Amino acid sequence: MFTGLVEAVGSLASTAPRGGDSRLRIALGAPLAGEPLALGESIAVSGVCLTVVAFDALGFEVDVSNETLSLTTLGALPVGAQLNLERALLPTTRLGGHLVSGHVDGVGTLQSLLPDGRSQRWRIAAPRPLLRYVAAKGSICVDGVSLTVNAADHAGFEVNLIPHTIRHTSFANARQGQGMNLEVDQLARYAERLASFAP
Repeated sequence: MFTGLVEAVGSLASTAPRGGDSRLRIALGAPLAGEPLALGESIAVSGVCLTVVAFDALGFEVDVSNETLSLTTLGALPVGAQLNLERALLPTTRLGGHLVSGHVDGVGTLQSLLPDGRSQRWRIAAPRPLLRYVAAKGSICVDGVSLTVNAADHAGFEVNLIPHTIRHTSFANARQGQGMNLEVDQLARYAERLASFAP
Protein backbone atom coordinates (compact mmCIF):
# COMPACT_ATOMS: atom_id res chain seq x y z
CA MET A 1 0.00 0.00 0.00
CA PHE A 2 1.02 3.59 -0.70
CA THR A 3 -0.19 7.11 0.07
CA GLY A 4 0.24 8.86 -3.28
CA LEU A 5 2.82 11.21 -1.77
CA VAL A 6 5.87 11.11 -4.03
CA GLU A 7 9.20 10.63 -2.26
CA ALA A 8 11.56 11.12 -5.20
CA VAL A 9 11.69 11.53 -8.96
CA GLY A 10 13.76 8.99 -10.86
CA SER A 11 14.24 8.39 -14.56
CA LEU A 12 13.99 5.42 -16.89
CA ALA A 13 17.61 4.40 -17.52
CA SER A 14 16.94 1.36 -19.72
CA THR A 15 14.38 -1.17 -20.89
CA ALA A 16 15.53 -4.71 -21.65
CA PRO A 17 13.41 -7.59 -23.02
CA ARG A 18 13.43 -10.56 -20.64
CA GLY A 19 11.72 -13.80 -21.69
CA GLY A 20 8.67 -12.17 -23.18
CA ASP A 21 8.33 -9.23 -20.82
CA SER A 22 10.71 -6.43 -19.75
CA ARG A 23 13.16 -5.41 -17.08
CA LEU A 24 13.34 -1.69 -16.36
CA ARG A 25 16.25 0.06 -14.70
CA ILE A 26 15.30 3.17 -12.76
CA ALA A 27 18.01 5.74 -12.08
CA LEU A 28 17.82 7.68 -8.83
CA GLY A 29 18.69 11.36 -8.80
CA ALA A 30 19.14 11.16 -5.02
CA PRO A 31 18.95 8.30 -2.50
CA LEU A 32 15.49 7.35 -1.25
CA ALA A 33 14.79 8.25 2.36
CA GLY A 34 14.74 5.65 5.10
CA GLU A 35 16.29 2.20 5.14
CA PRO A 36 18.33 1.07 2.13
CA LEU A 37 16.41 -0.65 -0.65
CA ALA A 38 15.92 -4.39 -0.22
CA LEU A 39 15.34 -7.18 -2.71
CA GLY A 40 11.65 -7.98 -2.98
CA GLU A 41 10.35 -4.70 -1.61
CA SER A 42 7.47 -2.93 -3.32
CA ILE A 43 7.88 0.50 -4.86
CA ALA A 44 5.36 2.56 -6.79
CA VAL A 45 6.78 3.73 -10.12
CA SER A 46 4.50 6.45 -11.51
CA GLY A 47 1.64 4.76 -9.71
CA VAL A 48 2.48 1.15 -10.65
CA CYS A 49 3.37 -1.20 -7.80
CA LEU A 50 6.53 -3.09 -8.80
CA THR A 51 9.01 -5.38 -7.02
CA VAL A 52 12.70 -4.51 -6.67
CA VAL A 53 14.73 -7.38 -8.20
CA ALA A 54 18.17 -5.70 -8.16
CA PHE A 55 19.62 -2.44 -6.86
CA ASP A 56 22.80 -0.47 -6.27
CA ALA A 57 23.70 3.04 -5.15
CA LEU A 58 22.59 4.57 -8.45
CA GLY A 59 19.21 2.92 -8.93
CA PHE A 60 17.17 -0.27 -9.01
CA GLU A 61 15.61 -2.76 -11.43
CA VAL A 62 12.09 -4.14 -11.73
CA ASP A 63 10.50 -6.80 -13.90
CA VAL A 64 7.32 -5.71 -15.69
CA SER A 65 4.85 -8.18 -17.18
CA ASN A 66 3.25 -7.74 -20.60
CA GLU A 67 -0.07 -7.18 -18.84
CA THR A 68 1.35 -4.22 -16.93
CA LEU A 69 3.16 -2.86 -19.98
CA SER A 70 -0.06 -2.93 -21.99
CA LEU A 71 -2.35 -1.44 -19.32
CA THR A 72 -0.11 1.40 -18.09
CA THR A 73 2.13 4.06 -19.58
CA LEU A 74 5.31 2.10 -18.72
CA GLY A 75 5.40 0.22 -22.03
CA ALA A 76 5.61 3.38 -24.11
CA LEU A 77 8.00 5.52 -22.06
CA PRO A 78 11.26 6.61 -23.69
CA VAL A 79 14.60 6.27 -21.93
CA GLY A 80 15.10 9.38 -19.82
CA ALA A 81 11.41 9.77 -18.93
CA GLN A 82 10.90 11.01 -15.39
CA LEU A 83 9.11 8.74 -12.93
CA ASN A 84 7.41 9.41 -9.61
CA LEU A 85 8.66 7.06 -6.89
CA GLU A 86 7.16 6.07 -3.55
CA ARG A 87 8.16 3.26 -1.21
CA ALA A 88 5.48 1.13 0.45
CA LEU A 89 3.80 2.26 3.67
CA LEU A 90 5.21 1.42 7.08
CA PRO A 91 2.91 1.07 10.13
CA THR A 92 4.30 4.40 11.38
CA THR A 93 3.77 6.31 8.11
CA ARG A 94 1.54 9.38 8.20
CA LEU A 95 -1.33 8.89 5.78
CA GLY A 96 -1.21 12.34 4.22
CA GLY A 97 -2.65 11.40 0.83
CA HIS A 98 -5.10 8.49 0.51
CA LEU A 99 -4.75 4.71 0.41
CA VAL A 100 -3.30 3.69 -2.96
CA SER A 101 -2.69 0.09 -4.02
CA GLY A 102 -0.46 0.72 -7.04
CA HIS A 103 -2.86 -1.28 -9.24
CA VAL A 104 -3.55 1.02 -12.18
CA ASP A 105 -7.17 1.03 -13.37
CA GLY A 106 -6.55 2.70 -16.72
CA VAL A 107 -4.66 5.34 -18.67
CA GLY A 108 -5.98 8.87 -19.08
CA THR A 109 -4.78 11.73 -21.29
CA LEU A 110 -3.74 15.19 -20.12
CA GLN A 111 -6.01 17.42 -22.21
CA SER A 112 -5.06 20.81 -20.83
CA LEU A 113 -2.96 22.48 -18.16
CA LEU A 114 -3.81 26.09 -17.44
CA PRO A 115 -2.42 28.60 -14.92
CA ASP A 116 -4.70 29.12 -11.92
CA GLY A 117 -3.05 31.67 -9.66
CA ARG A 118 0.31 30.13 -8.71
CA SER A 119 -1.13 26.67 -9.31
CA GLN A 120 -2.15 24.78 -12.45
CA ARG A 121 -5.57 23.43 -13.32
CA TRP A 122 -5.42 20.19 -15.27
CA ARG A 123 -8.14 18.47 -17.23
CA ILE A 124 -7.62 14.74 -17.76
CA ALA A 125 -9.70 12.62 -20.14
CA ALA A 126 -10.37 9.19 -18.64
CA PRO A 127 -11.89 5.90 -19.83
CA ARG A 128 -15.66 6.11 -19.36
CA PRO A 129 -15.90 2.93 -17.19
CA LEU A 130 -13.64 4.58 -14.59
CA LEU A 131 -15.52 7.84 -14.38
CA ARG A 132 -18.32 6.38 -12.27
CA TYR A 133 -15.74 6.15 -9.47
CA VAL A 134 -14.57 9.77 -9.83
CA ALA A 135 -16.44 12.41 -7.82
CA ALA A 136 -15.85 16.07 -7.04
CA LYS A 137 -13.85 16.46 -3.81
CA GLY A 138 -12.95 12.76 -3.91
CA SER A 139 -9.43 11.39 -4.31
CA ILE A 140 -7.70 10.01 -7.40
CA CYS A 141 -4.14 8.83 -8.00
CA VAL A 142 -2.52 10.23 -11.17
CA ASP A 143 0.92 8.85 -12.06
CA GLY A 144 1.38 7.91 -8.42
CA VAL A 145 0.29 11.28 -7.02
CA SER A 146 -2.71 11.61 -4.70
CA LEU A 147 -4.89 14.47 -5.94
CA THR A 148 -8.30 15.93 -5.09
CA VAL A 149 -10.88 15.99 -7.88
CA ASN A 150 -12.21 19.51 -8.46
CA ALA A 151 -14.84 18.57 -11.04
CA ALA A 152 -15.90 15.50 -13.01
CA ASP A 153 -18.17 14.87 -15.98
CA HIS A 154 -18.92 12.13 -18.53
CA ALA A 155 -15.56 12.52 -20.30
CA GLY A 156 -12.97 13.35 -17.67
CA PHE A 157 -12.10 15.29 -14.54
CA GLU A 158 -10.16 18.31 -13.30
CA VAL A 159 -7.53 18.61 -10.59
CA ASN A 160 -5.53 21.52 -9.21
CA LEU A 161 -1.77 21.22 -8.69
CA ILE A 162 -0.04 23.50 -6.21
CA PRO A 163 3.52 24.70 -6.93
CA HIS A 164 5.05 22.24 -4.42
CA THR A 165 3.47 19.25 -6.19
CA ILE A 166 4.65 20.44 -9.59
CA ARG A 167 8.22 21.06 -8.37
CA HIS A 168 8.63 17.75 -6.53
CA THR A 169 7.14 15.32 -9.05
CA SER A 170 7.51 14.43 -12.71
CA PHE A 171 4.66 16.87 -13.34
CA ALA A 172 7.21 19.65 -13.80
CA ASN A 173 7.69 18.24 -17.32
CA ALA A 174 4.07 17.33 -18.07
CA ARG A 175 2.83 18.05 -21.59
CA GLN A 176 -0.60 18.20 -23.15
CA GLY A 177 -1.52 14.90 -24.79
CA GLN A 178 0.63 12.64 -22.61
CA GLY A 179 -0.77 9.47 -21.05
CA MET A 180 -1.20 9.25 -17.29
CA ASN A 181 -1.71 6.21 -15.05
CA LEU A 182 -4.98 6.43 -13.11
CA GLU A 183 -6.06 4.60 -9.98
CA VAL A 184 -9.51 5.41 -8.64
CA ASP A 185 -10.33 5.64 -4.95
CA GLN A 186 -10.71 2.16 -3.42
CA LEU A 187 -13.58 3.36 -1.21
CA ALA A 188 -15.68 4.03 -4.31
CA ARG A 189 -15.08 0.50 -5.57
CA TYR A 190 -16.05 -1.06 -2.23
CA ALA A 191 -19.17 1.12 -2.02
CA GLU A 192 -20.26 -0.06 -5.46
CA ARG A 193 -19.64 -3.70 -4.54
CA LEU A 194 -21.60 -3.41 -1.31
CA ALA A 195 -24.49 -1.70 -3.10
CA SER A 196 -24.65 -4.53 -5.63
CA PHE A 197 -25.52 -6.95 -2.77
CA ALA A 198 -28.17 -4.72 -1.21
CA PRO A 199 -31.50 -6.55 -0.60
